[in-house]
Amino acid sequence: MRLALPMTLTALGLAACVHQVPATSSEPHYTIGTGYEADGVWHYPREDFGYDRTGLAGVYGDDAPTMTTDGEAYDSRAMAGASQTLQLPCIVQITDLQTGRQLLLRVNDRGPADPGRILAVTPHAAELLGIPAGGSAEVRVTVQQGASEALADALGGGIQIQAAPVGGFHATSLAPPPGVSQAGGPAIGQFDAANSNPVTASVPPLVLPVTLTTVAPDPGGLYIQSGSFGRQLDAWRQTARLGGLPNAHVIAIPGQGRSLYGVQTGPYANVAQADAALAATLRAGAVDATIIVQ
Repeated sequence: MRLALPMTLTALGLAACVHQVPATSSEPHYTIGTGYEADGVWHYPREDFGYDRTGLAGVYGDDAPTMTTDGEAYDSRAMAGASQTLQLPCIVQITDLQTGRQLLLRVNDRGPADPGRILAVTPHAAELLGIPAGGSAEVRVTVQQGASEALADALGGGIQIQAAPVGGFHATSLAPPPGVSQAGGPAIGQFDAANSNPVTASVPPLVLPVTLTTVAPDPGGLYIQSGSFGRQLDAWRQTARLGGLPNAHVIAIPGQGRSLYGVQTGPYANVAQADAALAATLRAGAVDATIIVQ
């Protein structure tokens, strides 16, 4: 297990960079939304507090919005990003697998339009991670469950339970079970699989502070993955449709009590090759194709 080492802004020589909140007012709300089309590809947003994926991240360009999808003022210096499918807003940890740098981001916008990118980050977040302007990077994106659920509850998402009248109950302190010492319980949090740090479940602030940490770089190969078939035969048929792409092969996908099968092609030597292969895979009818890093 790699240990995440805090890296302060001072250590990066960035102490003078102060986050500027734009004048436009922010009134964030919780939203998921319906399916939509971008660049010929359909995306279906859903609530996913267990999201943990690898892929490519891009950077907001000059076409960045004035307001984000969840009603916040866009700020190019904010620790923020855009996702095609995640609930908005939510908190994610993004790890640049090529530099080893990690940040906590508030995902509050829909995008990017490019189907080969799973996240877009603000220019300042890209600078801190080491992603070149206009470029992309191999990343791992992990939703921080406790913080994201707290954020959803605070903004009206999640299951709504009617509270009991104040006079209808009273609190009673119970003794601990035998063998358990009397002590205050720990704050509810998430064991972060990416860097083993606990993440608090308190409601995150609207403007996230810079929380830059580093782990050892861990770049991988670029692959195209598509399909989620219940029958292995259907996955093999998909490989036949992708026969013009290198090393098309069937893979087993871990599922909940059942066996699922997908198709991978690759590895690809660089992002340009992976982008071209993704476009070919989509043209072949694999509408759920995506670029992964492994």
